[in-house]
Amino acid sequence: MSQALVRIAAVWLLGLMLAVAGAIVSINLVNDSIAGPQQPVREYLAALQKGEGEKALGLLHASVPHSNAAMLDGTALQTAAARISGVTFGDAEDRGGNQVMVPIDYSIDGSQLRTEFLLERSGTEWLFFHKWSFVPAALPLLDVTVVNSNEATLNGVPVNMPSGRNSFAVFYPGEYEASLNGQFFSAPPTRATLSGRDVPPAPLNLLTQATDQLKNAVGGKVKEFLDSCADEADKQQKLQPDCPFYHATNNRVIDGTIDWSITEYPAVSIEPFGGRWVVAPLDGKARIKARQVDLFTGVVTDINAVHDFSFTTRLDIDADTVKLTPLLNY
Repeated sequence: MSQALVRIAAVWLLGLMLAVAGAIVSINLVNDSIAGPQQPVREYLAALQKGEGEKALGLLHASVPHSNAAMLDGTALQTAAARISGVTFGDAEDRGGNQVMVPIDYSIDGSQLRTEFLLERSGTEWLFFHKWSFVPAALPLLDVTVVNSNEATLNGVPVNMPSGRNSFAVFYPGEYEASLNGQFFSAPPTRATLSGRDVPPAPLNLLTQATDQLKNAVGGKVKEFLDSCADEADKQQKLQPDCPFYHATNNRVIDGTIDWSITEYPAVSIEPFGGRWVVAPLDGKARIKARQVDLFTGVVTDINAVHDFSFTTRLDIDADTVKLTPLLNY
């Protein structure tokens, strides 16, 4: 009986030892996987891709500097993370003081990038499983400027740009694209890729330009003004009308023969200057036809002359209304 009991006890002891060994292996596997330092990083990246800014901020334990928060949630955040692909997690590297660095490699628009996250052990769960959390730090800032505009679009979201500039708190990694697509003014998109908190993103500077719609509107008003001016000069039979063009002669022009026309309309160029938009000097050509009498000989001849002219204007834009005021020097 004693030998049988010994054998039974040995079997139970062996089973217990195998169970303990299995438990230790299981605990190590869990600590290296779902309880490893890579897990908070996985959760953080998932929150970015879902546009869950509040969750991402809580996981990152990050402070938000004084700035515009438009990029920290929803569509803007999802867009920032949408181009991240091919993510691979590297092994955690010990940094001392219960801290580790977890690297991830990935690509954005074909560019290979790496981001390093610093985490620290923050306790255990169920006595055996490690808890890891990000080492707190401030979010980076993305500076955006736009020429002569108080608004822009950043990651598909309209944003205010007081005095043409603003700073946005942003998550990382991600890509941020600014643009301006207005009725009268636009700027081509410009992008900045952010791979880490310690590498500040390049500022996004939007170089605003007048749209073809605005140029066409201004060009139409210039043409309307010049045609009207020429017609009025014909009605009044003036060689020197209240227009940018005139004709001078020492002969007597026969009344009723004066005919003004515009042979070359000015090309319109609209540029920023001094915080507003100005139309560059408008240069064109006008033709005058008339008959004149030489005061000394009495000979009647034809006038058929083309004159260069130039004038400036003041451009005022109010919502959808374009106003052009010619500025003539008489």
